[in-house]
Amino acid sequence: MTGDMRKLLLTALVDAVEELTHSMDAALIPEVGSNIAYALPGARDKDDVAAVQGRIVRLSGQPHPVGPVDFGASDHVARIVLTVMKFDPDIRCAANIRFTPEIIEIIEDLLLMTCSFDRGNEPPGTRTMDWGVAFCCRSGVPDVIFDRGAVGKEPMVRVLGQDPAEVAGIIGRISNRFRSGCIKQGHEQENR
Repeated sequence: MTGDMRKLLLTALVDAVEELTHSMDAALIPEVGSNIAYALPGARDKDDVAAVQGRIVRLSGQPHPVGPVDFGASDHVARIVLTVMKFDPDIRCAANIRFTPEIIEIIEDLLLMTCSFDRGNEPPGTRTMDWGVAFCCRSGVPDVIFDRGAVGKEPMVRVLGQDPAEVAGIIGRISNRFRSGCIKQGHEQENR
């Protein structure tokens, strides 16, 4: 892969992280933090996948990237992207956000295709992300893959797309609906 391709990919990812710091509701960041990963075409391992070093965390109620974007910066989200690419090489980006039933309802209202897996059904000797993502991609790659967690494992939503701008846009739309839902619920409680 040329150095130019790597630079273009990093620039696209930096732009998406910047967008997320302004558009993402910090309540969508899970306890383990969020990350967004973007793979080179034909990526084979995590060194072909760029992500945020140290993830995106909540800081003073706002999304905050801990470090810069770089290749090899994520193992977890990189594995999601690498597994998805085995089913559709055009889907080269993924980000993780918090799971709640309300967030899944918003995602379904946005008419995004979802799939979930149960960590309890994971075969012994496999890695959750490899198995769970492959399980959900067998009959086509969905827009969103989620699970409800397990003992010691936080439930999680993974947003998939062709590039970081698409994934950041989806998260922005989820955030807008989430905020308006919180506002509506707040008004309903005030009116009681």
